[in-house]
Amino acid sequence: MYARIVRDSWRARIDRSQELAEADPAARSLLRSYACLLGVQRDCAERLDKMSGTLTGSLDHDLEFVQPCIPAVLSALDAVAPPDLAADARRLLDQGDDAIGSMLLDEWSRSAGHSFFAKVVLQPYASALATAAIRPADRPMRAGDNFCPVCGGAPQLAFLQTAADADGGGRHLQCATCFAVWPFRRVLCAHCGEENEPRLGYFQSSAFEHVRIDACETCHHYLKTIDLTRLGLAVPLVDEVAAASLDLWARDHGYEKIEFNLIGL
Repeated sequence: MYARIVRDSWRARIDRSQELAEADPAARSLLRSYACLLGVQRDCAERLDKMSGTLTGSLDHDLEFVQPCIPAVLSALDAVAPPDLAADARRLLDQGDDAIGSMLLDEWSRSAGHSFFAKVVLQPYASALATAAIRPADRPMRAGDNFCPVCGGAPQLAFLQTAADADGGGRHLQCATCFAVWPFRRVLCAHCGEENEPRLGYFQSSAFEHVRIDACETCHHYLKTIDLTRLGLAVPLVDEVAAASLDLWARDHGYEKIEFNLIGL
Protein backbone atom coordinates (compact mmCIF):
# COMPACT_ATOMS: atom_id res chain seq x y z
CA MET A 1 0.00 0.00 0.00
CA TYR A 2 1.33 3.43 -0.85
CA ALA A 3 1.16 6.44 1.44
CA ARG A 4 2.06 10.03 0.82
CA ILE A 5 3.07 12.91 3.01
CA VAL A 6 0.54 15.72 3.20
CA ARG A 7 1.76 18.93 1.65
CA ASP A 8 -0.67 21.34 3.29
CA SER A 9 1.71 23.44 5.34
CA TRP A 10 1.56 24.34 8.99
CA ARG A 11 0.87 27.86 7.74
CA ALA A 12 -2.15 26.64 5.80
CA ARG A 13 -3.51 24.91 8.89
CA ILE A 14 -3.01 27.99 11.04
CA ASP A 15 -4.60 30.27 8.43
CA ARG A 16 -7.59 27.95 8.06
CA SER A 17 -8.05 27.85 11.84
CA GLN A 18 -8.05 31.62 12.03
CA GLU A 19 -10.40 31.92 9.07
CA LEU A 20 -12.92 29.54 10.59
CA ALA A 21 -12.59 31.23 13.99
CA GLU A 22 -13.65 34.54 12.49
CA ALA A 23 -16.56 32.92 10.66
CA ASP A 24 -17.96 30.96 13.63
CA PRO A 25 -18.34 32.85 16.94
CA ALA A 26 -19.46 29.69 18.72
CA ALA A 27 -16.19 27.91 17.91
CA ARG A 28 -13.96 31.00 17.99
CA SER A 29 -12.25 30.33 21.32
CA LEU A 30 -11.66 26.68 20.47
CA LEU A 31 -10.18 27.45 17.05
CA ARG A 32 -7.97 30.26 18.32
CA SER A 33 -6.56 27.92 20.95
CA TYR A 34 -6.03 25.30 18.25
CA ALA A 35 -4.23 27.84 16.05
CA CYS A 36 -1.93 28.67 18.96
CA LEU A 37 -1.03 25.00 19.44
CA LEU A 38 -0.47 24.62 15.70
CA GLY A 39 1.97 27.54 15.82
CA VAL A 40 3.99 25.85 18.56
CA GLN A 41 3.94 22.58 16.64
CA ARG A 42 5.07 24.35 13.46
CA ASP A 43 8.08 25.84 15.25
CA CYS A 44 8.99 22.45 16.67
CA ALA A 45 8.58 20.71 13.30
CA GLU A 46 10.71 23.29 11.52
CA ARG A 47 13.44 22.86 14.11
CA LEU A 48 13.34 19.08 13.74
CA ASP A 49 13.27 19.31 9.94
CA LYS A 50 16.62 21.11 10.09
CA MET A 51 17.99 18.22 12.16
CA SER A 52 16.68 15.47 9.90
CA GLY A 53 20.22 14.30 9.21
CA THR A 54 20.67 13.48 12.89
CA LEU A 55 17.27 11.90 13.60
CA THR A 56 17.20 8.11 13.78
CA GLY A 57 13.52 7.26 14.23
CA SER A 58 14.20 5.93 17.73
CA LEU A 59 12.65 8.39 20.16
CA ASP A 60 14.90 7.04 22.91
CA HIS A 61 17.85 8.31 20.87
CA ASP A 62 16.14 11.40 19.42
CA LEU A 63 14.67 12.62 22.71
CA GLU A 64 17.50 15.12 23.15
CA PHE A 65 16.37 16.82 19.93
CA VAL A 66 12.67 16.76 20.88
CA GLN A 67 12.99 18.03 24.44
CA PRO A 68 13.88 21.64 23.52
CA CYS A 69 10.32 21.91 22.13
CA ILE A 70 8.76 21.13 25.50
CA PRO A 71 8.99 24.55 27.25
CA ALA A 72 7.11 26.25 24.39
CA VAL A 73 4.46 23.52 24.42
CA LEU A 74 3.97 23.85 28.17
CA SER A 75 3.76 27.63 27.89
CA ALA A 76 1.12 27.38 25.16
CA LEU A 77 -0.89 24.85 27.14
CA ASP A 78 -0.76 27.10 30.19
CA ALA A 79 -2.17 29.93 28.07
CA VAL A 80 -4.88 28.18 26.04
CA ALA A 81 -5.73 24.80 27.56
CA PRO A 82 -8.68 24.28 29.92
CA PRO A 83 -7.66 24.84 33.56
CA ASP A 84 -7.38 21.14 34.41
CA LEU A 85 -5.13 20.39 31.42
CA ALA A 86 -3.02 23.49 32.10
CA ALA A 87 -2.59 22.37 35.70
CA ASP A 88 -1.55 18.89 34.51
CA ALA A 89 1.05 20.47 32.24
CA ARG A 90 2.48 22.51 35.12
CA ARG A 91 2.66 19.43 37.35
CA LEU A 92 4.44 17.53 34.60
CA LEU A 93 6.97 20.34 34.22
CA ASP A 94 7.61 20.24 37.97
CA GLN A 95 8.47 16.54 37.71
CA GLY A 96 11.45 17.32 35.51
CA ASP A 97 12.94 16.15 32.22
CA ASP A 98 13.23 12.47 33.18
CA ALA A 99 9.50 12.17 33.96
CA ILE A 100 8.56 14.02 30.79
CA GLY A 101 10.86 11.84 28.70
CA SER A 102 9.43 8.66 30.20
CA MET A 103 5.89 9.80 29.45
CA LEU A 104 6.78 10.62 25.83
CA LEU A 105 8.52 7.28 25.35
CA ASP A 106 5.53 5.45 26.80
CA GLU A 107 3.10 7.23 24.46
CA TRP A 108 5.39 6.75 21.45
CA SER A 109 5.33 2.99 22.04
CA ARG A 110 1.56 2.92 21.44
CA SER A 111 -0.20 2.94 18.06
CA ALA A 112 -2.93 5.21 19.40
CA GLY A 113 -2.21 8.18 21.64
CA HIS A 114 -4.40 9.29 24.52
CA SER A 115 -2.16 11.83 26.25
CA PHE A 116 -3.04 15.36 25.18
CA PHE A 117 0.37 16.72 26.11
CA ALA A 118 2.27 13.92 24.39
CA LYS A 119 0.24 14.37 21.22
CA VAL A 120 1.21 18.05 20.97
CA VAL A 121 4.90 17.13 21.21
CA LEU A 122 5.01 13.88 19.24
CA GLN A 123 3.05 14.95 16.17
CA PRO A 124 5.80 17.35 14.97
CA TYR A 125 8.43 14.67 15.63
CA ALA A 126 6.50 12.03 13.71
CA SER A 127 5.80 14.50 10.91
CA ALA A 128 9.51 15.35 10.65
CA LEU A 129 10.38 11.66 10.43
CA ALA A 130 7.78 11.12 7.72
CA THR A 131 9.02 14.09 5.71
CA ALA A 132 12.58 12.78 5.92
CA ALA A 133 11.46 9.21 5.05
CA ILE A 134 12.81 7.89 8.36
CA ARG A 135 10.95 4.82 9.66
CA PRO A 136 10.13 4.73 13.38
CA ALA A 137 12.52 2.30 15.06
CA ASP A 138 10.82 1.80 18.42
CA ARG A 139 7.13 2.08 17.64
CA PRO A 140 4.78 -0.81 16.80
CA MET A 141 3.86 -1.09 13.11
CA ARG A 142 0.49 -2.82 13.32
CA ALA A 143 -0.62 -4.66 10.21
CA GLY A 144 -3.83 -3.72 8.46
CA ASP A 145 -5.08 -1.23 5.92
CA ASN A 146 -6.59 0.85 8.71
CA PHE A 147 -3.19 1.71 10.21
CA CYS A 148 -0.72 4.21 8.83
CA PRO A 149 1.85 2.48 6.61
CA VAL A 150 4.40 5.17 7.52
CA CYS A 151 4.34 5.15 11.33
CA GLY A 152 1.73 2.59 12.38
CA GLY A 153 -0.62 5.20 13.81
CA ALA A 154 -4.39 5.11 13.92
CA PRO A 155 -6.40 7.35 11.57
CA GLN A 156 -7.54 10.78 12.70
CA LEU A 157 -10.03 11.26 9.88
CA ALA A 158 -11.02 10.32 6.36
CA PHE A 159 -11.42 12.58 3.38
CA LEU A 160 -12.95 12.28 -0.07
CA GLN A 161 -11.48 13.66 -3.26
CA THR A 162 -12.23 13.46 -6.95
CA ALA A 163 -10.29 10.90 -8.95
CA ALA A 164 -8.22 13.63 -10.61
CA ASP A 165 -7.18 15.12 -7.26
CA ALA A 166 -6.58 11.93 -5.32
CA ASP A 167 -4.19 9.88 -7.48
CA GLY A 168 -6.80 7.22 -8.00
CA GLY A 169 -9.74 8.86 -6.32
CA GLY A 170 -12.05 8.01 -3.50
CA ARG A 171 -11.48 7.81 0.19
CA HIS A 172 -8.24 8.33 2.08
CA LEU A 173 -7.37 8.09 5.76
CA GLN A 174 -5.06 10.57 7.48
CA CYS A 175 -2.78 9.51 10.31
CA ALA A 176 -3.32 11.09 13.73
CA THR A 177 0.41 10.90 14.47
CA CYS A 178 2.52 11.73 11.41
CA PHE A 179 -0.28 13.11 9.14
CA ALA A 180 0.53 10.80 6.21
CA VAL A 181 -2.46 9.78 4.08
CA TRP A 182 -3.26 6.49 2.39
CA PRO A 183 -6.15 5.07 0.31
CA PHE A 184 -8.95 3.19 2.01
CA ARG A 185 -12.10 1.54 0.72
CA ARG A 186 -15.24 3.65 0.97
CA VAL A 187 -17.56 1.00 2.44
CA LEU A 188 -15.42 -0.32 5.29
CA CYS A 189 -15.13 0.50 8.99
CA ALA A 190 -11.73 2.05 9.69
CA HIS A 191 -11.65 0.44 13.14
CA CYS A 192 -12.97 -3.14 12.96
CA GLY A 193 -13.13 -3.75 9.21
CA GLU A 194 -16.92 -4.21 9.05
CA GLU A 195 -17.96 -4.14 5.38
CA ASN A 196 -21.67 -4.92 5.63
CA GLU A 197 -23.14 -1.63 4.42
CA PRO A 198 -26.31 -1.76 6.60
CA ARG A 199 -24.01 -1.81 9.67
CA LEU A 200 -22.26 1.40 8.58
CA GLY A 201 -24.00 4.70 9.26
CA TYR A 202 -23.39 8.19 7.94
CA PHE A 203 -24.60 11.19 9.91
CA GLN A 204 -24.42 14.84 8.94
CA SER A 205 -25.50 18.29 10.14
CA SER A 206 -26.61 21.18 7.97
CA ALA A 207 -24.08 23.29 9.87
CA PHE A 208 -21.21 21.31 8.29
CA GLU A 209 -22.28 20.19 4.83
CA HIS A 210 -18.78 18.96 3.93
CA VAL A 211 -18.20 17.01 7.17
CA ARG A 212 -19.95 13.83 8.27
CA ILE A 213 -19.73 11.15 10.94
CA ASP A 214 -18.90 7.64 9.70
CA ALA A 215 -20.07 5.26 12.43
CA CYS A 216 -20.04 1.49 12.75
CA GLU A 217 -22.85 -0.39 14.48
CA THR A 218 -20.61 -3.43 14.96
CA CYS A 219 -17.77 -1.88 17.00
CA HIS A 220 -19.49 1.44 17.86
CA HIS A 221 -16.48 3.47 16.74
CA TYR A 222 -16.50 6.43 14.38
CA LEU A 223 -14.39 8.97 12.60
CA LYS A 224 -15.21 12.11 10.66
CA THR A 225 -14.97 12.38 6.89
CA ILE A 226 -14.15 15.67 5.16
CA ASP A 227 -15.64 15.84 1.67
CA LEU A 228 -13.28 17.93 -0.43
CA THR A 229 -15.54 17.49 -3.45
CA ARG A 230 -18.05 19.70 -1.58
CA LEU A 231 -15.52 22.20 -0.23
CA GLY A 232 -12.14 22.11 -1.88
CA LEU A 233 -10.77 24.89 0.34
CA ALA A 234 -11.14 22.78 3.48
CA VAL A 235 -8.01 21.67 5.33
CA PRO A 236 -9.04 18.25 6.70
CA LEU A 237 -7.16 18.38 10.00
CA VAL A 238 -8.59 21.81 10.78
CA ASP A 239 -12.12 21.30 9.51
CA GLU A 240 -12.28 18.10 11.54
CA VAL A 241 -11.60 20.12 14.69
CA ALA A 242 -14.01 22.89 13.69
CA ALA A 243 -16.85 20.36 13.52
CA ALA A 244 -16.43 19.51 17.21
CA SER A 245 -20.19 19.54 17.77
CA LEU A 246 -20.43 16.37 15.65
CA ASP A 247 -18.12 14.63 18.12
CA LEU A 248 -20.45 15.59 20.96
CA TRP A 249 -23.40 14.20 18.98
CA ALA A 250 -21.55 10.93 18.34
CA ARG A 251 -20.55 10.59 21.98
CA ASP A 252 -24.12 11.21 23.12
CA HIS A 253 -25.26 8.40 20.80
CA GLY A 254 -22.82 5.86 22.22
CA TYR A 255 -20.02 5.97 19.64
CA GLU A 256 -16.32 6.10 20.52
CA LYS A 257 -13.87 7.97 18.34
CA ILE A 258 -11.05 5.93 16.80
CA GLU A 259 -8.50 8.60 17.75
CA PHE A 260 -8.91 11.90 19.61
CA ASN A 261 -7.76 15.03 17.82
CA LEU A 262 -5.40 17.64 19.24
CA ILE A 263 -8.11 19.32 21.28
CA GLY A 264 -9.20 16.08 22.92
CA LEU A 265 -12.39 15.39 20.93
